[in-house]
Amino acid sequence: MAAAAIKPLQSVLSKHKYRRCNKKKKKKYPIFYIFHSPQRNQPFTSLSSGYWRSAGVPYATLICEERTRSIDSEIQDLCLMGNLEEAMKSISSLNYEDFTRLDSETYCYVLQLCSDLGSLHHGSNLHSLISSSRLEMDSNLGSKLVSMYVNCGDLGNGRMLFDRLSFKENPFLWNLLMSAYAKIEEYIETIILFQSMWEHGTNPNSRTFSCVLKCFSALGHLSHGMAVHGYLQKLGLFDNGSAVGNALITMYSKCYCINTAINVFDKMPVKDIISWNSIIHGCVSRGIFNKGLELFSEMLFSGMDIDLATLVSVLPAFAEIGDLAQGRALHGYSIKAGFVKEVNLNNSLLDMYSKCLAVGNSVQIFEKMSGRTIVSWTSMISGYAINAQYEEAISLFEEMEAENMEPDLHFITCALHACACSGSLNHGKHIHDYAIRNGLDSHIFVANALMDMYAKCGNMENARDVFDHTADKDMISWNTLIGGYAKNSLPNEALHLFVKMQLHMQPNSTTMACILRASASLSLLEKGREMHAYIIRVGIQECSFVMNALVDMYSKCGALVLARQLFDLMDFKDIVSWTVVISGYGMHGHGREALAIFKQMRRNGIKPDGVSFVAILYACSHSGLIDEGWRFFNAMRNEYKIEPTIEHYACMVDLLSRAGRLAKAYNFIESMPMVPDATVWGALLCGCRIHRDVELAEKVAERVFELEPENTGYYILLANIYAEAEKWEAVKKLRDSIERKALRKNPGCTWIEVRSKVHIFVAGDKSNSQSKKIEIFLDDVRRRMKEEGYAPKWRYALIDAEDRIKEEALCGHSEKLAIAFGILNTIEGKPIRVAKNLRVCGDCHEVAKFISYMTAREIILRDNKRFHHFQQGRCSCRGYL
Repeated sequence: MAAAAIKPLQSVLSKHKYRRCNKKKKKKYPIFYIFHSPQRNQPFTSLSSGYWRSAGVPYATLICEERTRSIDSEIQDLCLMGNLEEAMKSISSLNYEDFTRLDSETYCYVLQLCSDLGSLHHGSNLHSLISSSRLEMDSNLGSKLVSMYVNCGDLGNGRMLFDRLSFKENPFLWNLLMSAYAKIEEYIETIILFQSMWEHGTNPNSRTFSCVLKCFSALGHLSHGMAVHGYLQKLGLFDNGSAVGNALITMYSKCYCINTAINVFDKMPVKDIISWNSIIHGCVSRGIFNKGLELFSEMLFSGMDIDLATLVSVLPAFAEIGDLAQGRALHGYSIKAGFVKEVNLNNSLLDMYSKCLAVGNSVQIFEKMSGRTIVSWTSMISGYAINAQYEEAISLFEEMEAENMEPDLHFITCALHACACSGSLNHGKHIHDYAIRNGLDSHIFVANALMDMYAKCGNMENARDVFDHTADKDMISWNTLIGGYAKNSLPNEALHLFVKMQLHMQPNSTTMACILRASASLSLLEKGREMHAYIIRVGIQECSFVMNALVDMYSKCGALVLARQLFDLMDFKDIVSWTVVISGYGMHGHGREALAIFKQMRRNGIKPDGVSFVAILYACSHSGLIDEGWRFFNAMRNEYKIEPTIEHYACMVDLLSRAGRLAKAYNFIESMPMVPDATVWGALLCGCRIHRDVELAEKVAERVFELEPENTGYYILLANIYAEAEKWEAVKKLRDSIERKALRKNPGCTWIEVRSKVHIFVAGDKSNSQSKKIEIFLDDVRRRMKEEGYAPKWRYALIDAEDRIKEEALCGHSEKLAIAFGILNTIEGKPIRVAKNLRVCGDCHEVAKFISYMTAREIILRDNKRFHHFQQGRCSCRGYL
């Protein structure tokens, strides 16, 4: 078909040649006609020799020249028709004399066609022929050869030939080579060429500066780029066209000087489509979404047509601000404009719909895409993760694997994030294995994602193993592991790693937020104060999430007054700030104050979220505010349109159970619109212990054991319920079951921080150097309590023995030992702060009240449920243990 199209054109050209030769024949040389006759292919030597004899040298010379011009013309015509193969055949069929007589312009024609078609084979062959001839290498031919090599992808030979050229005055070749190096991201080599161009005396033009600015942009060399900008303004090249201005916009945007980029854009006398796209993309990529959208509106009002690059640049802005309606409008425009099959646009649409929580539209686009790239798969898995559809995200990884598509680093990190959020440890391990097989596990992005996945799945051993095998740990690596230890109730490991981290790098605000959490979980006020001092010293106290972490730390360390003072001093309070302080008041049993804070938050225009409601329901539960709790629970759905989650239902069960409304709590669970988990049933089981309902406890325990058969805590809780009811046979059976199943019991312990040193006590512990003094003190407390008419609560001894042995067991409880140690080792009048990893027992609660009365000291005891402030024989919990 191509040959048929070319044939008529060949015929026209042939006639044109004939007419040209015919006219010349009439004038003087009848022999010229023979070159276009059927006898043309006869040996030229015989013809020339014949005319040499008959017409003399001038005639033979003219014959050779005319023949050469004819061959030149034919080859050039073939090149104009794009017929490279025929052109090369014509050249190859020439004898040496003919070849050496060809005009250099003909070679330029052929080289240009090789360059256009990317035919390195023919181009290099022609270069070899030219080199073997006596043809002088002029500037035009040299340029075409270099251009051919560069455009055909052989930059090495192109550069070698360029270096041998003696004529380099034309900036075209310099620009060509510089652009080629920049295209393959050899930015340093591009800049070296630019310097050589100056040294050679060749004046750079706007294209040269555009290329160099792109290199400075990619390298982040802002100062060099600014120097070029100043030189351009001095020369007046900035006003000659938009290419340099566009390069400056890109350079300043990538170097985080977006205001300067906007200033350059505003001063540009001529703005083309690339100018608008560059500044819009710069604003959006730097997170200035509103400015990007404002410029997009100006572009539309200016009458400039938007193209594919415009759509790809502006869609992320609508994605980030969640403007689904405008995103859909652009999608509709792209369909009308015929861009709907463009992969880059579809990838941007995937991202936009996902971030606007319309993942269904993302799925539709993804399924219709014909040429999916790795970016498409990554956008889709990221969309699933954003919309909390973690199972679908994991399935997408498996689908991609089945299609033999090779995931990149970003895709793997997204897949690991989905595993982390869903707690899918097995899938996470599978992805880890894949990363190892493909040599991706050592990359810092993947290593950090693996640590995060293992930490969130509760497997800190594997998280630490990945950390230890990561060669170039960055700030995220350290923060991920420290945060993982803090979240997984391993605060000591977090503190030890924090000390080690300081030997390698300075902690940042994220580190401090994590380490404050560790200090808070241990209720170590002195350690928390040390961290606070460090934060002030390094100047990160203005960071909002660090301030939130400080408020949380002081609350959980029993210093509620300090927490409130910090909260009041905060210039900016987000929803987390309010939630933290509400939670703090609730934890300390100040439910009414928590309600007041919640109302103040609403007056300040802060809309509560699901976490805020967990905090306020928790506060109601620990203060016995049943009616208020119900009101907040109903307001969630009706007023704030927040659907209650399993955490909210667990809070309501706890609220009812603590108040003794066990039957109502049980019915509430049965009416839940979702399947209750162990935390919900566990809240009711705790209520059964408080109110000593053994029958219901057995019924509830069956449900709990089905859901979490390996959670020792629930077995111990039921055993304590039996022990308090003196059902010793049932206690023995349950403890035998624990041993038979090889379940690990979490031993109760209490600790106290005195003069920056932590002292830990367990029940019956006599290893402390002051054990004798502690025993004497507690004996005195017991004696004085009896004098006041107090009878020990034998049921909390949890053993079947004589009263004397039970009393000794009660005296050896870890919280009593820690409180006694604190009284003996702190100055008079100073509050005693102790923390216990389990719930405080009823007898220890009564003893703590008496000690606070006897010594006129405030005792702040934190157990695994709440805070107890003992003062003058009273407790802040008011019986809501």
